[in-house]
Amino acid sequence: MTDAIKERIDRATQEAEEMMSTIKKNREAKADTTLATFTKNLPKMDKCGIKIRRSLKGHLSKIYAMHWSEEKTKLVSGSQDGRLLVWDALSTNKLAAIPLRCSWVMTCAYAPSGNYVACGGLDNICSVYNLSSQDNSRPCRELNAHTGYLSCCRFLSDRQIVSSSGDMTCILWDIEAGTKVTRFQEHTGDVMCLSISPDKETFISSGCDNTTRLWDLRSGRAQQTFLGHTEDINCCQYFPNGMAFGTGSDDHSCRLFDIRADRELIKYQSQSVPKGVTAIAFSISGRYLFASYDDTTCHVWDSLKGENVGDLKGHSQRVSCLGVSADGYALGTGSWDGTLKIWA
Repeated sequence: MTDAIKERIDRATQEAEEMMSTIKKNREAKADTTLATFTKNLPKMDKCGIKIRRSLKGHLSKIYAMHWSEEKTKLVSGSQDGRLLVWDALSTNKLAAIPLRCSWVMTCAYAPSGNYVACGGLDNICSVYNLSSQDNSRPCRELNAHTGYLSCCRFLSDRQIVSSSGDMTCILWDIEAGTKVTRFQEHTGDVMCLSISPDKETFISSGCDNTTRLWDLRSGRAQQTFLGHTEDINCCQYFPNGMAFGTGSDDHSCRLFDIRADRELIKYQSQSVPKGVTAIAFSISGRYLFASYDDTTCHVWDSLKGENVGDLKGHSQRVSCLGVSADGYALGTGSWDGTLKIWA
């Protein structure tokens, strides 16, 4: 490399750093307050008083993932026992038991129509199962293009699903054709989670590069990148109105980011909970943020004031996954103790 080219690269790098510094200063100048300061005069919320209403028992080993259907009472769970179980959470009945080729499942998803479920894990494959089929023990599609473990998958419809992987990419799939439509590849570390926006036009993904990226499903490019966490981000979830999202990280904190302001609004952290966050979910109003940590408790935060307003205790081992039902009436938690708890 000639000295002239090296000098041009150094000059361009310096200009880029100066531009980034200017952008950062402009953003900080416009950040005239924080969410906690803005809401300090709001009355405090009462302690969250929801209780265990149902216990779903059937898995023989650690539960790693769960996901609610849009049919209010149905959910799917994946366990290290090598089975996907489909439940009616109200009656506690098992509606389907699907044996998996690979027991190392890390994620599962329920299609909006209620006709399909999907899962994936250390096999690097997103397997889709048709619940209306007479033989649902075999996947109707196996989507295979990732070169690392499958960390999360979420349906857009019966025809499309998005997956994230340890290969640092996300993929939009055409289920019917069994092919990838778009590969999203700007992360610089394992992608651990994703969440699809309420309008299903964008999605967010987070991972081991400590960033969350907002993607346009049509263009395949990252529209925004959000910084703030200092360690791996394990979970992300859109706020109910689609204008913000929450994240949970190994740095022992959850954070709320506003998409329009392009910045972090508030951090949820307590000295009494020095654990990494495993999963998060918002209540249907958005006022509660439920967060499971690397312990046996699900902690409840006031999303506006950043205060802890409850601790949900009922599991005997690590709470690995959680989610709020589509109608907002129930919270489901899954644990390494092999049980699912339904709270209301």
